[in-house]
Amino acid sequence: MPRCLDCRREVLWTVTDAGKRLAVDPEPDETGNTAVYRDGTGTRRSRRPSEELPLMAWEKLYVPHVATCPPRRKTTQKSPAVLPPGVLDLAAYRRRAGGRS
Repeated sequence: MPRCLDCRREVLWTVTDAGKRLAVDPEPDETGNTAVYRDGTGTRRSRRPSEELPLMAWEKLYVPHVATCPPRRKTTQKSPAVLPPGVLDLAAYRRRAGGRS
């Protein structure tokens, strides 16, 4: 089974409806938000279930690996930016002004 290059955990590679590759954790998870199934050629396909197209009987829910990969989770959490001297933080001003523009 292929492994994630960042954390070395096993992953399943799927192909989305848009033709992009998406890694998911290898075990199905009812809390996941990605429906995975195998098409006629054996390729794992993935999609996001919706109200219009809910989870089908032949699909199982998986969690995208990017949501559980420890190195990726650290890089996706934003840290406060350090602004150079002379640059004002307008977001702080907007919070004080009550959101008025």
